[in-house]
Amino acid sequence: MMFILIAGPYRSGTNDDPDKMAANLRRLEAVSWPLFKAGHLPVIGEWVALPVWQAADGQRLGDALYDQVFYPTAQRLLERVDAVLRLPGNSTGADQDVRLAIARGIPVFYKLDEVPGVQPD
Repeated sequence: MMFILIAGPYRSGTNDDPDKMAANLRRLEAVSWPLFKAGHLPVIGEWVALPVWQAADGQRLGDALYDQVFYPTAQRLLERVDAVLRLPGNSTGADQDVRLAIARGIPVFYKLDEVPGVQPD
């Protein structure tokens, strides 16, 4: 069992449109089930960061508080996870996650079927 950070576009390319961001989150979440079925524990940084940001009275995605919560959340998760699954798409944050994972010697997978135990549908 691996604790796997799913990294990919969330805010990038959305112009902070909440509907586009929600669609991006759904794309990230779509791979959580196959990972879970394979015996892994998936996590997405936004699952952790969004409630923290809201509890800190975040007002608008992309506000000053956003940067104080979202990137540090990913950095803290990268101190705990066993691997990263980098999904396709332009994303400054996901690229930053990959660089940090590589620097820490954490495996990075670029396709779902590269993750041990994941069965193709």
